[in-house]
Parts: sequence; structure tokens; C-alpha cells
Amino acid sequence: MGGVQLKNLPPTSGLFSFTFLVNLYLNHNALTTVPGEISKLRHLELLDLSGNNLVSLPPELGMLTQLKELYLFDNHISTLPPELGSLHQLQTLGIEGNPLEPSYKAIVQKEGTPALISFLRDSCPIPPSPPERQWRSLISPAEREAIQADANAEVFSVLCYNILCEKAATERMYGYTPSWALAWEYRRGLILREIIHHDADFLCLQEVASAEYGEYFVKHLEERDYEGVYWPKSRYKTMSESDRRLVDGCATFFKKSKYQLVEKHLVEFSAVAMQRPDFKKTEDMFNRVLTKDYIAVICLFENRETGTRHIIANTHLLWDPQFRDVKLVQTALLVEEVEKIADHFAKYPPRLPAQSPTKAPGNTDPPVRPPPTYSDGTKIPLIISGDFNSVPESGVYEYLSNGSVAHDHQDFMSHSYGKYTSEGLRHRLGLKSSYAGLGELPMTNYTPGFKEPIDYIWYSTANLAVNAVLGEVDKGYLEKVVGFPDAHYPSERRRRTTARDASDHDRKA
Repeated sequence: MGGVQLKNLPPTSGLFSFTFLVNLYLNHNALTTVPGEISKLRHLELLDLSGNNLVSLPPELGMLTQLKELYLFDNHISTLPPELGSLHQLQTLGIEGNPLEPSYKAIVQKEGTPALISFLRDSCPIPPSPPERQWRSLISPAEREAIQADANAEVFSVLCYNILCEKAATERMYGYTPSWALAWEYRRGLILREIIHHDADFLCLQEVASAEYGEYFVKHLEERDYEGVYWPKSRYKTMSESDRRLVDGCATFFKKSKYQLVEKHLVEFSAVAMQRPDFKKTEDMFNRVLTKDYIAVICLFENRETGTRHIIANTHLLWDPQFRDVKLVQTALLVEEVEKIADHFAKYPPRLPAQSPTKAPGNTDPPVRPPPTYSDGTKIPLIISGDFNSVPESGVYEYLSNGSVAHDHQDFMSHSYGKYTSEGLRHRLGLKSSYAGLGELPMTNYTPGFKEPIDYIWYSTANLAVNAVLGEVDKGYLEKVVGFPDAHYPSERRRRTTARDASDHDRKA
């Protein structure tokens, strides 16, 4: 479309429906403006607007994060919108022949295009705050009132949050984020405020650096009635003390006035895999599973007042899409460990409700009802929460939600994993995603190249029911931001659910 004396490009132009375009030449026309609708062409890698009559550029150009070449030669442009700072892949910016601010030209001449983009990115004004995410109820107002009026009803909430540790939040990965908004000191403040705002009974955090767990999160959350359980990834065992501080892991916090921690278990997927006799002779286990040091943390709780038990599993699976088989194996190993631990937990005799740390000494109010007993592990309310790095179409999701996966499932990728790939996978936990009743969120990870749900809170349907879930991020806000983290969202993802005990277990007077 270059050199055809095009004078006007209306917002309704069919050009903006060609979202597959990679190169677009609008050079040597008579354009005086470019509509913001150009932001729909998200696959553009080259855009040539040279030789027009442009005096300004639309800030929406900053949404074209795939751009590598942007030519603006010979126009009448005097300034650049700071939103162009999102063009973190831009390699060439042609600005000669414009009455631009001398400072812009100086940066390009001395340090190159990337330096100018960084300057624009870090000087971009903070966008308006997004509307607060709304709760979406899965029960009727009458049901909610009945639960509130029922003295025996037990309701709890879970927040799942991959907080994006400092070591992973690099400019190379998140070049579109202003450096000040990517800085850990800024992000951790937002993360803590968000955690405190939600005030959930259980927090399942992933990518928590060892040093930050003890020096920051424990310090601030214990003031809010939280106690924590933490394990770093397995690699910390081979590192020096200084390097160990940067290793991330999984942290589970709980309201200590309401729940008593009975036991805590670390699941190192590589170590558990080594213990399986049917795995020991497979090359794939050595070459693919054992080289990954991801973990899960399983905590066993009792309600201090009622004695009701809860199992909260918090995990972080491998991220790499080329290792779908490993994610499926890690999930199967986790489920098997949960089943074993739950069965042991069910055999523990009921205990008298523990004294809450917040109750005055000598307060001997009798429990509302006798503590429950459990005939087997599946009767104990269960939450499996975490960053599964798996979309709803994955084998991981299928296995957790359906309870089985065929031995030749495509996500095993034709690799060999003993009984898993000779007999398939099965579990009896009766799990369901907390968002399944409304449909999974459009995304829990929001970056320019990937916008999908990969974080989940799974619950045991035999004894728990979901009351409400946190709704999605405002769509209008998402249309104007390239990706997270940004000034208002310090990480790519989080989920929250409130659930209620929906079973009488095997209660005995």
C-alpha cells in the first residue's frame, strides 16, 4: 500500500482485520494520522510509515510488541509517545527527516534504538488503576444466607499466587515492563498489599525466594495471623549459602488462630521418581524427569475449634512446553503422594480441638460438635493448588479433572515411564477445578506471547463445594496494556476461591 497517495486510513478500514500481517508498507502516501486500530495487527514485525505527513503517532503503536523494524523517515513528527517503550523487540527505528526533540536523536545516535525504547518505557506515565476484580458467586443469595446462619457450616478461602521471584523477573523476559515496576522492591510491596487485602485462610505461593520468605513474607504476614511452611527447590542442596538465598520454592501460609498444622511434607518429584522400581530402568526418567528440580509442599491441618481436617497441597510444575510428559509425570507423582499421605492422615485418632493462640488462657468453651473421624483419605477435604504450567487442553488438566489418562496419551510424547505408559494413570480423589462451574478464566498468565490459564485451585468434590471465585481482570484494562507485570499487577498471575465443607465426613458422637 506504499506510494498510492493514500490520504486517509479510517478506523473502520478492512486493513485492520488482517491480523495475520507481518509486514506493512504504508510509506510515501499522504497520511496525516494513523488510527489507534492499528494495534489490532499484533503480528507486525515491520511497519513502514516513511514519507507521509504525520505530525504525531498513536500511543496504541506500543501494543505491537512483535515489531522489529519501525520506519518513520521524512514526516513532521516532533515527539514520540512514551508508550513506544513497550516495543522491547524493536531493533531499528528510522527517525531521520523529522523535527524530533534533540534528546531523542542523541540517544539513538550514541546508544542505539534499544536505549531510546528503554528511555521511553521508563518515562511512560503510570496508567490509571484498573477496576477491582469482582467476586463471582456460584451459589444463590438464599444459599449464602443459609450458610451464614448455620453454626456448623465451615467456610474457608484459598489464594494461589505465583509471585514471580526477583531472579526470574529479568529485562530480557519482561522488556516491556518499566524497570522501576519490575524491581523487586516495588513488586513485593504490591504483592504483600494484595495478599493482605484478600485475607485468605490459606495462601499457596510459588516462586518465593528463600531469603524473601524469611526476611520479608514471614516478617510481615505473622503480624496478620499467618504462619508459614516453606521448601525451596532441590537445587539449593548443591549451592553455597549466598546462592541458596536466591533459590525459589513453594510457601504455604495459614491462619494460625483458625488452623493447627499437624504435619508438613516435601515432595521432590525427582527423588520420588527415583524410588519407583518401574522407573529405574527408563532412559526418559534419567534424561527428562531427574534433571528437573520442581517440588510440591503438602500440609495437613485441623480446624482448632471443630477438629475438621484439611489437606492443602501447593505445587509448581515445570514450565517448558517441550516437556509435557514431565509435567504429566510430576502431576501423577504428586497425586500418588497426596493419596498416601491422606490415607495415613485419616487413621489418626480424632483430637480434642486445640487452644487457639488468640483465645484467652482458661477459656474452655466446649466445641460446637465432636471432632470428625475419617474412614479413608478421600473423606478429608483436599485442595491441590499451584502453578501447573498447563492449559485446560493438556494431559495434566485431563488427568486431574477426569481422574484418568490413557497410557498412550499424546502428552506422554511417546516416552517411557513404567506403569504410567503401560497402564495409564488413575486417581480416586474426585477433583474439580474451582473455576469449572463458570468456565476457566481466559488467562492467568498475561504476557505478549502467551495469554492462557495455567494456574489452578483443585478441590475434592466429595466433601467441598465452591461458594465464589475471583473474577477476571477488567477487559478494558487488558486492551490497553501489553502484559504483566506492570505498574498495577506485580506478577503474571493469581487465583482466589472460597469454599465450604460440604460433607458430614464420618462424624461420630
